[in-house]
Amino acid sequence: MPFELKHVFASLPQMERGVAKVIGGDPKGNNFLYTNGKCVVIRNIENPAIADIYTEHAHQVTVAKYAPSGFYIASGDVSGKIRIWDTTQKEHMLKYEYTPISGKVKDIAWTEDSKRIAVVGDGREKFGAVFLWDSGSSVGEVSGHAKLINSVDIRQKRPYRLATASDDTCGSFFEGPPFKFKFTLRDHSQFVNCIRFSPDGSRLVTAGADGQIFVYDGTTGERVSSLGGEKAHKGGIYALSWSPDGSQLISASGDKTVKLWDVGAGTAVTTFNMGSDVSDQQLGCLWQKDHLLSISLSGYINYLDKNNPDRPIRTIKGHTKSIQCLTVHKGDGRSYIYSGSHDGHINYWDAETGENDSFSGKGHSNQVSKMQVDEANDLVTCSMDDTLRYTNLSKKEYSASDVVKMDSQPKSVSTSGGFTLAVCIGQLVLLKDKKKVFTLDNLGYEAEVGVIHPGGTTAAVGGNDGKVHLYSIQGNTLKDEGKTLENKGSITDMAYSSDGAYLAVIDDKKVATAYSVADGYSVKNEFYGHHAKPVSLAWSPDNEHFATGGMDMMVYIWTVGDADTRIKLPDAHRLHHVSSLAWIDAHTLVTTSHDATVKQWTIKY
Repeated sequence: MPFELKHVFASLPQMERGVAKVIGGDPKGNNFLYTNGKCVVIRNIENPAIADIYTEHAHQVTVAKYAPSGFYIASGDVSGKIRIWDTTQKEHMLKYEYTPISGKVKDIAWTEDSKRIAVVGDGREKFGAVFLWDSGSSVGEVSGHAKLINSVDIRQKRPYRLATASDDTCGSFFEGPPFKFKFTLRDHSQFVNCIRFSPDGSRLVTAGADGQIFVYDGTTGERVSSLGGEKAHKGGIYALSWSPDGSQLISASGDKTVKLWDVGAGTAVTTFNMGSDVSDQQLGCLWQKDHLLSISLSGYINYLDKNNPDRPIRTIKGHTKSIQCLTVHKGDGRSYIYSGSHDGHINYWDAETGENDSFSGKGHSNQVSKMQVDEANDLVTCSMDDTLRYTNLSKKEYSASDVVKMDSQPKSVSTSGGFTLAVCIGQLVLLKDKKKVFTLDNLGYEAEVGVIHPGGTTAAVGGNDGKVHLYSIQGNTLKDEGKTLENKGSITDMAYSSDGAYLAVIDDKKVATAYSVADGYSVKNEFYGHHAKPVSLAWSPDNEHFATGGMDMMVYIWTVGDADTRIKLPDAHRLHHVSSLAWIDAHTLVTTSHDATVKQWTIKY
């Protein structure tokens, strides 16, 4: 193969305020599972930079759970579809597919023999089902609720018991198989968000929006106690997870804390304070071996430290929303990847280790559309919040003074020779020393993207008129040279090679064109292959190859001197179009997409 996948830096869980996030644990203790968009993300719990992504659901996936055998994962989506797939092979072959309910799946539980599955959520005819994993045949009825079911669990010992928790403020207790409704648990006064049997099956716990946790006998369903006296938490509780020995559990709450409980004594041993911001609300948790994980509304994954409850051992960051742009920059001898997303969030990643963080302070408030690093070691970004920002890469914090307000929305940004060119709706803006020095209006065409030649004397601007317009930079002004390059369609992206020898352009008619700069921008080659609009282009540092990616989910690596020599990466981000590309070195390409994932590929010519 001319290419191989080198690293996957996964997205964070997709979060929603006031909605519990179910995190799946691996029975072998190595991995944990969550969902974002159409993806199921499998991450190594010891080293979360190791990730695998399953993208086969046509709709947004909401929950995924390992079978107790560890060989299969069942995942459910908003349409009610359940896919059961192999975990042992990289291909994740589909074993079975069912649609047990006609709406959003909220939770999934397996019996300990990995033969039966319970699925609950928000269906039209019913809110849950329990069936044989290999035939889909029903093994009971999940009834007894008037509103959607949020949570389900099955006792992992015989005699089997099944329990559900619903928005109707009740829990339900079932015996089986075949599972039959026995009685209602009526202790909560608001939505019941989570219900979980202890590993040995002796206890059952429920957690609710009323801030209470109730403990029941796992065999009879009789109420035994409640945790924390009158209330376990000051806010609603979204998730519970038992310790492996069943003596303790953790609870995650909207009051921005996680509590560790001694279940027998009914008291909190430790309270983990996760912050004071709304984004610090805790919506999910998982206790796996010695790891205590919680999920914040921000999507951050926190590894809790029993010995230091106010400071997690580590916090996994990244993106929860689709990534729009990226760039690569070397600093202190290491390569860093910078990525900007749909919600204005910018992240930086160590390209080798995947260690990552976001800039501190207040940054963009809307989509980051384009980014580039300038000669002064600033990350220059433009955003739909109508600003350009210069963020110092060594300080790694947003500066309130280095924000330039634009008259209209900037779509593209390019820097070279001390200048920054911003292409905005209806105008071109030239900046120097982080200030506007020249504005050009009434262009007579709608500019889409602009780049400055590495020499710093020419700017090329691509328009929706299918032309590249060339301007010279004279003093602090842009002068229209009256020279245009005819392309096949509206320009979607373009870039100069780093040596300034070539300008490569892509358009919405699916054509890539390379122009030879020294020959008066004569056409060097045209490249055909994309079968939907390409949207991103990046030159390899070798100045002989460039990569394009787009709506057809394909990435092509083209050889500038030979249009027939190309490398094709199909399905670089399955079911998601490629939004941005960058190179770490001549043999390492970075791709990103609306799946909020950053991938690195080794390219062999």
